[in-house]
Amino acid sequence: MVSGVLLNAVTPLPPARGQRLQVLQLLGNAIVGGMESWVLRLVQRLPSERFAFTALCPFESPLTDQLRAHGVEVEIAPMPDDLPWTTLQAACALIQQRRIELLHAHLPAAHMLAGLAGRLTQRPVLTTIHARQLTTLDLEVHRLARSHVSVVARQSYFHALGLGVDPALLSFEPNGVDTALFKPRERAAGEPLRARLGLAPDVPLAGFVGRLSPEKGPEVFVRTALMLKARCPAAHAVLVGEGPMHDELQGLVRRYGLEGHVHLAGLWRDMPALYGELDVLVSCSHTEAMPLALLEAMACGVPAVATRVGGVPDIVEHGHTGWLVGPGDFDDIGRCCALLLGDANLRRRMGERARERTVQRLDLGPSVERVGALMERLARPVSQQRDSAPPRPERAERPERHPRSAST
Repeated sequence: MVSGVLLNAVTPLPPARGQRLQVLQLLGNAIVGGMESWVLRLVQRLPSERFAFTALCPFESPLTDQLRAHGVEVEIAPMPDDLPWTTLQAACALIQQRRIELLHAHLPAAHMLAGLAGRLTQRPVLTTIHARQLTTLDLEVHRLARSHVSVVARQSYFHALGLGVDPALLSFEPNGVDTALFKPRERAAGEPLRARLGLAPDVPLAGFVGRLSPEKGPEVFVRTALMLKARCPAAHAVLVGEGPMHDELQGLVRRYGLEGHVHLAGLWRDMPALYGELDVLVSCSHTEAMPLALLEAMACGVPAVATRVGGVPDIVEHGHTGWLVGPGDFDDIGRCCALLLGDANLRRRMGERARERTVQRLDLGPSVERVGALMERLARPVSQQRDSAPPRPERAERPERHPRSAST
């Protein structure tokens, strides 16, 4: 870590204007998760002739290795809620040493660190809210440090306005997906996931992809699998990911007698290939902003059954690219999955529409460009960029009939 420097002994160095914009990414976590994937894709896609990144992470992990592999300078410092003085001191020294022009924070603890360090070093602060709502800490730091708040879901934008976030310091930059990387592919015998599970290419397979933690609702998926087994006995279900609920979910599988039907596959590296092995993706979160797994699956031509929370209705067109259901309604999720798994033509039509929607309206390129323009505008106000604004609501197209009114 950068050696400690007394803050009152540091003379602020002017940013190196005319050169690459120096950005410090402050990450409140470094696990395999949606926020971390978003940051990694941001630094990968923004042009290196315009941006140079340094990252401050709370611990070493595969993510820090990936960041370094893409030319990011990574430093480590703890970021608990009760922020230690040494972390703040080291962050300020890092800002001075690297001539950082903008602090970009992710998660509340990192936002608090960025807010304090930004005030002490007189640098602008941007925080991206990856969750459905701002926390109390995020709101307090915004008011103290005048940090700019960027949200990824439309509902989060209006929630922030309702809390009193200054509209001039608030923007909406929705998530996007790399549609060149995530795309439909033909399924063949011996696919890695299905081979591990002992499944043939034609076995119906519903998937959950995400962290096994309470907000993601993996227990709802297991209960969905119980409903699905009754309606479609040949179907299997797989949970891809790790998290604190792993043992609890294994217990539920045993309790419901779903051994051999519900599989816990752990972490997976080749995500584009994995989505190609699924027939339907289930997103059963209790709270959500704009989940990357949902975007990735749709880009791969996989129809989705998703809970109607946060920014999910901005992704899934009900009855057109998948179905929206109520949070926790495993019975309705099971109905939708059974209908999709039992109708190859319906699955194909919805999958094609899902792919078309991600290419036309949810591609990563424009999303990254908006965030890059925002960072340049905040760090270098003289080169004003056009403000980002929430896109107009899209006209709903005529949906497929919902399974509650369809014959099964």
